[in-house]
Parts: sequence; structure tokens; C-alpha cells
Amino acid sequence: MPFVDSAGARIFWRLDGAEASPALVLLNSIGTDLSLWDAVVPHLLPAFRLLRIDMRGHGASEAPEGDCSLAMLAADVVAAMEAARVDRAALAGVSLGGMVAMELALGWPERVAALALICTSPAMDRAAWSDRVARVRADGMAAIADLAMERFLSPAFAAQKPHLAASLRRGLLGMPARSYAGAAAAIRDMHLVDRLPALAVPTLVITGDRDVSTPWAGHGERLVAGIPGAVHHRLDCAHLAPLEAPASLATALRDFLVPPADLRQAEQSLYEAGLVNRRRVLGDAWVERSLAARTPFNAEFQAMITRTAWQEIWGRPGLDERTRRLLVVAITASLGRWEEFGLHVRSGLARGGFTRDELKEVLMQTAVYAGVPAANTAFAEAGRIIDALEAQPPS
Repeated sequence: MPFVDSAGARIFWRLDGAEASPALVLLNSIGTDLSLWDAVVPHLLPAFRLLRIDMRGHGASEAPEGDCSLAMLAADVVAAMEAARVDRAALAGVSLGGMVAMELALGWPERVAALALICTSPAMDRAAWSDRVARVRADGMAAIADLAMERFLSPAFAAQKPHLAASLRRGLLGMPARSYAGAAAAIRDMHLVDRLPALAVPTLVITGDRDVSTPWAGHGERLVAGIPGAVHHRLDCAHLAPLEAPASLATALRDFLVPPADLRQAEQSLYEAGLVNRRRVLGDAWVERSLAARTPFNAEFQAMITRTAWQEIWGRPGLDERTRRLLVVAITASLGRWEEFGLHVRSGLARGGFTRDELKEVLMQTAVYAGVPAANTAFAEAGRIIDALEAQPPS
């Protein structure tokens, strides 16, 4: 595991992505670790080399007891960048991560290409954070867990994704109280408002419409007003945007951070990643025939399908590949798209994507929800495919 020593702390970092891609540093909020970005990473990897860091005292990073400062936390990020051989990068930070990103851009401007400040602020209520530091040091993490969870996630999202909320709470409660208090002291003591005009890099300010901790009013608006040329983008989420709106957040970051000159390269990366998924699902032989059949009329359409369907959808982590295969079978049968139905039935059975029994169950359920005629045709089409596969000599 990659660690770097920084001013008495042992900082854990992780680097993903192609060496030739532009670097993007992702910084987490107080009380979370670099896994906060897990759902966002697949959307960003085709376009960026991603450096994630556990702030001191968070996740796998270790730190001595005592108050932290934004300058100290920013120096930790610089140490990790040096260890990862990232000379210059865009920085995207959530909450405390955004505050650290601003501090780094002010103290080490040569290191920063752009800023994405997500659900963060240049100033917080000092008395409230002083109280939080004292409570945690006196009574442990349980003293502030309910308050933090109320601010982290919107009630609707927590109710819809109880497993994510439970994991987040468990991680919060398992964090050393001294580490949380030390990071909270950095929020309590920060001095950024008067220094915002000195930020001289392209800056995107992202606010969450459901964020009660750092909403647009009083927080995002101060960033936009104070940072020259800052651009504002709204998301439908609470404080932890990478958890509640990963795809929308990734889209906003890509649209802002990838210069127009690099869009073609990004499109090519998405195409190549989609082609890998397409070959895995359908097989090399079918893909080669499809590519050979391209014409000047349909080539751009085929490229778009490969980028979107095969990378953006088939490359998403939310469903396993077997589930996606069976969903396609059910949908194409319901819509009567028999050419596509046959393609996915054949590849699914031939490549071990699902079993005949699973296919049968999907078609039985299709009969109930899409109609017996659709299922009747689907069983007939699938039967012909099964017969053809059985007639093939063993390879």
C-alpha cells in the first residue's frame, strides 16, 4: 500500500488511470475516507488519472494527536502528489476537502491547474465548530454522529439507500475521536474569505440543493462572489455529493475540467473502454464482423453506441453483468426487437452469461408483464438459438 510521511503523519494515497491522462486529485470530507469517491471513479477514469488521499487521521492515514490546520492538510496533499509523481493537477474537494484544495491553491499555486469546490465554504460558524471539537474530545464520536449523519445525507436518500447510510455511520463511529477533532479544528480556524480573490485558476463551485451544511446561501454564493471567474453548478443532493449524485457530479467535473482540445482524446478513451466491454459480452468474432460492416453513413452512430451503451451503461458498477444481460433479454422481448434479442440470447448462453433455466424464468416473467404473445415468440426464438448452439461441434 502506498504511504508517504508528512509532518509526523503517515498519509495513504491511491493513484488510478492512464499515465497520459490529465491528473485530478480527489479530496474527501471530514469523517470519510477516499472510498467516498468510489461511485464517481468509474465515470472519471476514462478522462483522468485520479489521485485519492486519506486525510491525516482518516481511513488508512495515521496522525498524531492535536489540532490540524488547513495548511498542514494541504502540505499532506502535496507530499502525496510528490510521492505519486504528480507535478500539477486539478483538485476536486468535498467540504473539508474543498477547503484544503483552496489552501493548497493559495500556498502552492504552481501545483494547481483548476479547482472544483464541492459542497464547501470559505467560512463556517466558529462557535459551532469549537463546540463540536470539545464534544468529540470529551465524549467520543457518538456525541456528534447523529448531527453529522443529518448533514451528510438527505433523509430521502438515507431511506432509499440504508446500506450506504449504515456504512457511512459505521465508518464515522469507528474513526478515532482525536483525529476527527484535529480535522474539525482546521475548519474552526480557517481563514479563507479574504484570500479568495487571490485564487487565479479556473474554479467550479458545486452546491447541493438539499445541502443544509454548506448551501448556496451564505456559502456557495460567497465562493462565487469572491473567486474571480468562478462558475456555479447545482446538483440535486445533500452534503456528500459523491454518494448521492455520482454520475451528475462526474459529468459536471468532466465538462468543466476537460478542455475542448482534449475532448476527442476523451471520446477515444471512452470508445476503447466500451469496446472492451462489448467484446467481453458479445465475443470477438461478432464484434469484428460488426466493425467490418461499418459504413461512412453509420460509423459515427456505431462509435456513439460503443461509448454510451457499452461504456457508460455496461461499464457502470451498480449491476453485475449477468443482471444486465437478463435485463436486455427481457426488454428486447417485451419490445419485439428480435434481432437484438437473438444476439443477446446467443451470446449469453454461448459465453456463460446466464443459464437456460435463468433465461426460461425471465421469459416466464415477461409473459406476465409484457404479454403472452411476446413471450411465445421469445420462447420460439430462444429455442432455435439453443438448437443451433447444440448442433455446433465442440470447440
